[in-house]
Amino acid sequence: MQTIDDLDVAGRRVLVRVDFNVPLEQAGDGTRRITDDGRIRAALPTLQALLVRGARLVLVAHLGRPKGVFVSELSLAPVAARLGELLDAPVRLASDVTGVTARESAERLGDGELLLLENVRFDARETSKDPAERGALAAELAALADCYVADGFGVLHREQASVTDVARLLPHAAGRLVGRETEVFGKVLADPDRPYAVVLGGSKVSDKLGVIENLLRSVDRLLVGGGMCFTFLAAQGHGVGSSLLEADQVETVKALLATAADRGVEVVLPVDVVVATAFAADAEHQVVPADAIPDGWMGLDIGPASAQLFASRLADARTVVWNGPMGVFELAPYAAGTRAVATAISRLDALTVVGGGDSAAAVRLLGVDESGFTHISTGGGATLELLEGRTLPGLAVLED
Repeated sequence: MQTIDDLDVAGRRVLVRVDFNVPLEQAGDGTRRITDDGRIRAALPTLQALLVRGARLVLVAHLGRPKGVFVSELSLAPVAARLGELLDAPVRLASDVTGVTARESAERLGDGELLLLENVRFDARETSKDPAERGALAAELAALADCYVADGFGVLHREQASVTDVARLLPHAAGRLVGRETEVFGKVLADPDRPYAVVLGGSKVSDKLGVIENLLRSVDRLLVGGGMCFTFLAAQGHGVGSSLLEADQVETVKALLATAADRGVEVVLPVDVVVATAFAADAEHQVVPADAIPDGWMGLDIGPASAQLFASRLADARTVVWNGPMGVFELAPYAAGTRAVATAISRLDALTVVGGGDSAAAVRLLGVDESGFTHISTGGGATLELLEGRTLPGLAVLED
């Protein structure tokens, strides 16, 4: 796989697929504000390395799911503004994807200048299931540049025009971010130092069945929190009150626990949980044993004893991957479990990987020191598919 160091970029237009799918909120004055710019900052090493060599950058990115139509709330305008601040340089935003404005703006680029195309998902061909439609958009994107750089790790699991199809049309290479992501996950998947522990959280077991099944072939310990832990507790015969429960997955989880036992994989579950009368910050809440959740109460976080247990089972680990929060960390009463586990992982002398998505957001929202982790992934679905052992289409095409 080529890197950007292998490309001759001076004075040439370089199409860079980045992942700027950042969370936004409506400010009091009606403007939209980026609440977590982590994915924009993650792209800076690649962009700066190309700009300093005199490349003329044309950036392709998406935001949300506009389903092929223009949605003003999903314009990349706030992203362009923030990127300009971070680069301390002007960032021009085209008003279209591959239309007249995009073409004329790309042609006017000078050495070391940058253009951001409008949300690529405003064009329905980007996510089309029809290869011919995707190919047509890819050809229009390719016409804007001389070579292609893939640096949007979070979309590499997608067969999409700006991810896979355009890479087949231009000389291509992996950016710094994609290179770092593949390096770290290559180590985790192929040759992890042991003990190797994985912490899984999030809402649903069903979203991570493939991950769990694959991990049971390689991990030494699996620690389970978040909403998905209640299906595990139910599989052990415990009542879970009105907590999130995938009843149709209980038998599957029983089989997973049996497989773990057969393979000598330690599965660590919460011993206490924070339960509440409603899914709300101001609801009545208390800490109860994990096997004594009252009827009508719902679990919204792991409890303090569980946080201590998890930290103790991570203390000697040499490789740790964390994917998914331990509770509803966005609400203050249910954030302590996620903060405690994140802090414990950040203090380890080990290879520690935060698996993107909500986990990465929690690190920043809860004020945990990012420098304490070996790597914070920008992937959500891409990270999960790697952990499942799948080949990512956007990576495979770079190897051609």
